[in-house]
Amino acid sequence: MLNHIVAKSLRLMSMSGNSVLKRIDWLSVLFYFTLVLIGWLNIYSSTVTEAEPQIFNFNALHGKQLFFAGASIIAIMLVLALEVNFYERFSSLFYLIAMVILLGLYPFGKTIAGATSWYDLGFFNLQPSELAKVATALALAKYLSDIQTDIKRRKDQLYAILILLIPAILIIPQPDPGSALVFFALIFVIFREGLPLYYLGILFLVILIFVATLKFGTLWLTISLALFTTIFFLIKRKKFKVPIIPFASALVAIVLFSLSVNFVFNNVFEQRHRDRFSLWLRLEKDPKKLEQIRKTIGYNTYQSEKAIESGGLIGKGFLEGTRTKGDFVPEQHSDYIFSTIGEEWGFLGTSLVVLTFTFLFLRLIHLAERQKNPFSRMYGYGVVSILFIHFLINVGMVIGILPTIGIPLPFMSYGGSGLLFFTILLFIFLRLDANRLKESF
Repeated sequence: MLNHIVAKSLRLMSMSGNSVLKRIDWLSVLFYFTLVLIGWLNIYSSTVTEAEPQIFNFNALHGKQLFFAGASIIAIMLVLALEVNFYERFSSLFYLIAMVILLGLYPFGKTIAGATSWYDLGFFNLQPSELAKVATALALAKYLSDIQTDIKRRKDQLYAILILLIPAILIIPQPDPGSALVFFALIFVIFREGLPLYYLGILFLVILIFVATLKFGTLWLTISLALFTTIFFLIKRKKFKVPIIPFASALVAIVLFSLSVNFVFNNVFEQRHRDRFSLWLRLEKDPKKLEQIRKTIGYNTYQSEKAIESGGLIGKGFLEGTRTKGDFVPEQHSDYIFSTIGEEWGFLGTSLVVLTFTFLFLRLIHLAERQKNPFSRMYGYGVVSILFIHFLINVGMVIGILPTIGIPLPFMSYGGSGLLFFTILLFIFLRLDANRLKESF
């Protein structure tokens, strides 16, 4: 059966002497397989035991990941075999199906580590939020390409943002705020297509006020705003003519938002979320207590940092990581896989991973910009946005500069759903790009 699927896929990919395989961007494919290989090697290193050293032990975590790597190759063949118009034509249907599957988690989902985010399919657990990322990127690209204009009208802006909000709203109560956050990265696709930049300014201002309020308090934030505003007007009052009433209203709104931050932080956030923000922003002033918090609440990040530090420049060597072998870092094979790379491969190994991701992002942006079809361009930027936010948050979390959220490193962290759907996400775009080359002949 498997051989039949592979043979049929290869046959479908052959098109009048100019197959998809000839037109696909092999540089992106090289980056992809490099990341998957490095990821699997480090999953193997962090999970293998002396009692079960076999590579093809499919009951072990590294064996399961190897199985899904093979399944991903089959998925690549199927993605490349399908007609390119299939993805645009049925994108809205994919989105609807993905939302229904997300809703189905509430009555039928499996709870793991406190989150009802999986379906138990017997042979593996399916995480539908990964499918939803692909479907949402397709649906957003379809909507933006359909309106055929810069997204200036408020109605168009609202509909585009709703496409991102719906899956996020369905995922947050699971609770899985990390996965929900990823969908908001797609707002950069909307900015690329003409959303006014002041929305981005408002977004950053909200984040800045939230963090500043937690760190310094509402009183100091209000005093700082008042001083800044006074100095600004004394220096620039002749050059800038800002209406007093709207400006004063904006300041009042900022102060009211700042006042609401503490209420939300103390009454809406769960204790584990408050603890993570407290650790990240160093809200505890006593150095001894802060260190104690790092070893308890921030245990994973603390051990991850120590593992990376111990790797030095060239690392301890493959299968030689003492902290990895000692299971010092919980979930090291999944969310904290980067710490295994840091310990065993050192600064050179982590640099290789960061550079490979960077080159992949730059290559995908280049491919997106050269698309003639607006749908393909917008979907390409959606792919970059999703992969980049995962990379940024995961690496930032592992090295301690961002709060622990719990999202995987694309193509590298353990997880069948993640590897499979990240692969589909990427290769749909490479299929769209291959069609662009066909059209140029």
